[in-house]
Amino acid sequence: MEYKDYYQVLGVDKTASSADIKKAYRKLVRQYHPDVSTHKDADAKTKEINEAYDVLGDTEKRAAYDELGNMPRGGPGGQGGFQPPPDWGTQFDFNGAGADDFFNDLFAHVGRRSRAGGGGGGAGGFGGGSFRMPGEDIHASIAIDLRDAYQGATRTIGLRVPQHDEQGHTTMQEKTLSVNIPKGVTPGQQLRLSGQGHPGFGGGANGDLYLEIQLNPDARYRVEGTHVYQNVPVTPWEAALGASVPVPTPSGTVEVTVPKGSQSGRKLRLKGRGIPAATPGDLYLILDVVLPPADSDKARALYEQMAREMAFNPRERVGA
Repeated sequence: MEYKDYYQVLGVDKTASSADIKKAYRKLVRQYHPDVSTHKDADAKTKEINEAYDVLGDTEKRAAYDELGNMPRGGPGGQGGFQPPPDWGTQFDFNGAGADDFFNDLFAHVGRRSRAGGGGGGAGGFGGGSFRMPGEDIHASIAIDLRDAYQGATRTIGLRVPQHDEQGHTTMQEKTLSVNIPKGVTPGQQLRLSGQGHPGFGGGANGDLYLEIQLNPDARYRVEGTHVYQNVPVTPWEAALGASVPVPTPSGTVEVTVPKGSQSGRKLRLKGRGIPAATPGDLYLILDVVLPPADSDKARALYEQMAREMAFNPRERVGA
C-alpha cells in the first residue's frame, strides 16, 4: 500500500493551521469540481481532495495520520511504499476495498497502537477504538430568476447522496430538498444547508450542502454585483421633449421621468432599486431612442418634412 501525503494533496505544510487547511481545501474544491472544471481527471482529483480534508480537517484524525506518517517506510533512504507493522495484514484485506473501508481499518489500527502504547483513551476517539468521520460537503449550483433575488423564493431540488448501512456498504439514494432562497442573494453567493451533505461514518456529523447562486439568462437585464442595468426604449419625441414613461422593473413597474433633450445611452439612476442585499444596489436605466419605421406614405412624408424643415446634421460634431 502506498502512503498518501495528504498535506501535499492540499498543498499545505505539515505545520499548517486548521484555518489554512480549510482555506486550501475550499479553493481546490472550487477549482476541480466536476461541474465547473475542464480538468480531465476532475472527478478523481475532487475525490482525492475530499479524502485528504476528511483526515486533515479533523484534529483527532490528523493526529492519528501524523502518527502513521512517522512510521518507517520501505525503500532506500526511507522512500517508497508504506511499510506496515507486522500485524497489519492480519486485520483486514485491501483487495477490492473502497476508500471508506480502508480508512475505517486504518484508524482502527492506529487506535489499537495508541492503547498498546498508553497514548490513547478518550471515549469515542481513536483511543476508544471507535471511528468517526464527518461526511463530505456537497458543492452544487442553483439557478434562479432575477425576480427571485428581489423577492425571495422556494425551490425544490433533487440530489443523489450516498447512504451507509451498518456493515459500511454504500448505496446511492435520491434526496429531495426544499430550499429557501432569501431575498437579496447575489450571483456567486453560496447558501449553506447544514447537515444536508454526505452522511458521516460511525456517528460522525453529516457534511453540509453549499449551493452557489446563479441567475437564469435574461436579455432585459445585466447584473454587476448588486447593481442592475436595464435598457429602456423611448420614442424620439419622448427623448426630445421629455416625458413620463412606465417602466417594468424586477421589483415592479415604476414611472420614470425622461429628461428633455435625452440621447440614446443616457443613464438614469434609481437609487436602491437594485438587488435588495444588506447594502441595496442601484437600478440603472439606459435610454434607447427608437425611430418609427418609414413604412407608409404618411410616415415617409413626415420624415421628408423633418428633413426639409429641421437644419440638423448629427455629423457636424465629427467634422463631416
